[in-house]
Amino acid sequence: MDVNLAAAIRDELSKLTCDYAFYYRPRDAEPLLIKNCDVFLSASMIKVPILFAWTYLERIGRVNRDEICELALEPPVQGTGISWLLQMRRLPFGDVLLLMIALSDNLCTNLVIRRLGIERLNSIFCGPLGLHDTRLERKLYDYEARERGLDNYISARDCVQLYRLRDELNDDERAWIEPMLLACTDQGLWLRSVTRDTVEFYHKTGSIEGVLHDWGYTADADLFVLTQNVADEKDVYEALSRLGPRLLGR
Repeated sequence: MDVNLAAAIRDELSKLTCDYAFYYRPRDAEPLLIKNCDVFLSASMIKVPILFAWTYLERIGRVNRDEICELALEPPVQGTGISWLLQMRRLPFGDVLLLMIALSDNLCTNLVIRRLGIERLNSIFCGPLGLHDTRLERKLYDYEARERGLDNYISARDCVQLYRLRDELNDDERAWIEPMLLACTDQGLWLRSVTRDTVEFYHKTGSIEGVLHDWGYTADADLFVLTQNVADEKDVYEALSRLGPRLLGR
């Protein structure tokens, strides 16, 4: 990796007062991982492992994205997403998963969790997927569970593993998953200062109070940042706004 770029990355990260993990791997260079924490509250980043778990189960014939999902089976939680507003209350799971990723739809996420089961998802995470720190303890917007101390987690090493899982997808799986990641409507952290429509960035964001994540990749590089205990979101936005155009090549 270019020495000046690595120095610029380290300089920007040194200004952060939060917990963070940063990863950058250009296709033609060794990866750079810089962190002061490993395990993070996942926020909506948990939706990427859930998507890979569904893909694994579909590969072995246990689920099918053409199966019809009844939206009324879960309470209409809001936040991000639009499914709770739809007049159509029956959708194929392929569309439910699309809304989960592209719009970070929380109702759709809870419907997928209901279909697969929390225990089975956690078994798949730490088993076939090799995500040893990722854990799902509650559905999205389940405040009662959160008050009991239950939450969802991911780690820097598991976010690296997600790239390996991507590389193991067959052609049909990749042709299904990548348009969902590309359609993510949240500019997140890396794209804030990148001219719109100048780079194809396959990614998923996650954010709750004090937590900002953005995991993704382009044709030229893999990169993610995880943060938590963020006192001032502006500090993170400014640092990543300066780095985004350099790392994404725009």
